[in-house]
Amino acid sequence: MAKENYLAQFYGKSQNYTEIPNEWYKEYNVKKGLRNEDGTGVRVGLTRIADVVGYEETAEGIKAIPGKLFYRGIDIEDLVKGKLGSHFGYEEVCFLLLFGYLPKERELERFCQVLRDFYAIPDEFVEMNLLRLPGKNLMNKLQDAVITLYNYDEDPDNTDVYETLVKGLNLVAKLPSIACYAYQSKVHYYDRDSLFIHYANPEYSIAENFLSLLRKDQKFSPKEAGLLDTLLMLHADHGGGNNSTFTNVVISSTGTDIYSTISGSIGSLKGPRHGGANIKVAEMKDAVLEETGGYGASDEKIRRTVEKLMDGKLYDRTGLVYGFGHAVYTISDPRAEILRAYCQAVAKEKKMMDELDFQMRFERIAQEVMVERKGKALPTNVDYYSGFAYHMLQIPRDLYTPLFVIGRMVGWLAHNLENKLYDGRIMRPATKYVGENKAYVPMKER
Repeated sequence: MAKENYLAQFYGKSQNYTEIPNEWYKEYNVKKGLRNEDGTGVRVGLTRIADVVGYEETAEGIKAIPGKLFYRGIDIEDLVKGKLGSHFGYEEVCFLLLFGYLPKERELERFCQVLRDFYAIPDEFVEMNLLRLPGKNLMNKLQDAVITLYNYDEDPDNTDVYETLVKGLNLVAKLPSIACYAYQSKVHYYDRDSLFIHYANPEYSIAENFLSLLRKDQKFSPKEAGLLDTLLMLHADHGGGNNSTFTNVVISSTGTDIYSTISGSIGSLKGPRHGGANIKVAEMKDAVLEETGGYGASDEKIRRTVEKLMDGKLYDRTGLVYGFGHAVYTISDPRAEILRAYCQAVAKEKKMMDELDFQMRFERIAQEVMVERKGKALPTNVDYYSGFAYHMLQIPRDLYTPLFVIGRMVGWLAHNLENKLYDGRIMRPATKYVGENKAYVPMKER
C-alpha cells in the first residue's frame, strides 16, 4: 500500500477526534484570523511607522472612507508626487521609514552611498548558491539565499538595534541582485535558456539596478525606472498588521538573528493570499483574454466573462475576481489609484494603450457587476495594477512576488527595529483547549 493511502486511513479516522465546530469560536470569543466581528483587525501592537486607513470608528460603528496610506505620517501620494523629476523615491522612503523624518539632500546622498556600498555580492556566493543550485521557486530561493548570507556575516547572531540596522540595509541592497541572479539561474537550468549575469552598477538606484540586472542589453527608459521606483515605494510598508510584517516581528521577538527573521517573512509573503496575489491577477487575466478574444473585446463580452468568474465557471472556479477587495481598504486602495495614473504615462511610451484600455474597462465593468449582484463594489487593490505594471516593464511573472520582497524588506526592517526598541517581549498569544481529557489506555487494551 502506498504511504499516502496508508496515512489517509489515519487522517480519515482522526476527524472524529479533531473537529472544532465553527460556533465554538464565537462562544469562547476567539477572533478567527485575528479579525473582530466588524472585520477590523485585532490590535496586537503600537507603531509610528505606517498607518493604513480604510475606515473610521464612529459612535454608530465602522464608517467606510476612501483609503489612505501614510509613511511616518506623510501621505504616500505626496511622497510619490514629491519625487517626480528630482530623485528616486524608494531610497527616500527607506530613510523615512527607518529614521522617522524626510532627509535633506546631503543626508539622502550619504544614505544612498551606504546602500550602494552594500550592492556587491561575493563571487563565490553567486556561483555556489545561485548558479550551481537553481531553485524551482524564486521565493523559496530567496529564503535560501538570505539564510545562507548568515554564513557570510562575521557576527550573525548580534541582534543589537544598530547592528540589525546595518545587517538589514545590507539585505535591502543585495536582494535585487540575488533575485535577478536566481531568476537567470532558474531559466537557464529548467527552461534551457541563455544565461547572462551583470554586475550591479554603483551609480544606479535600486530600481535602475533591477532593470539593468534583468535585461540582456541593460537598457531602460527613465519612465520605466520611474514606474518601478514607484512600485517599490508603494510596497515598502503597509503597517504592522499585514501577515509578513507580523511574522517578522513574531520571529524577531524570540531574539533570533535577522536572517532567520527575514526568511520567515519571505515565506509568509509567498502565499497567494498575501504577496502572491499579483500572480493570481495575471493568471486570471490570461483566462479572461482567452474567453473574450483579446484586448478589442466589447464591453458586453467582458461583462459576460466577469459573470462567469463570479459564478465559479472560469479560471480557478472560486467565484473570486482577483485584484478587487482588501482587508482594510473599503472604498479605494490609494496604491491602486497612484499606479493607474502612472501606468497611463508608461503605456503611451510603450504603445500599450490598447492593453491599458482593456485593463481599465474590465475594472469598471467588474465593479458594475459587483454592485448589481452584491449591492456594493469591492475596491480595486494594488495587485490589479502592479501585475499590469510589471507586464509593461517586461518583468517575468516569476519575479512579481520577489519584487514585492525587495520593496517590503525595508518595512520589515523598520518594524523589527521598532519592536526591539519599544516592546521587546516575546510574542506569546494564547489559545483555549476545547478537547476532552481522557485516561491513557495501554496498548493491549486499545
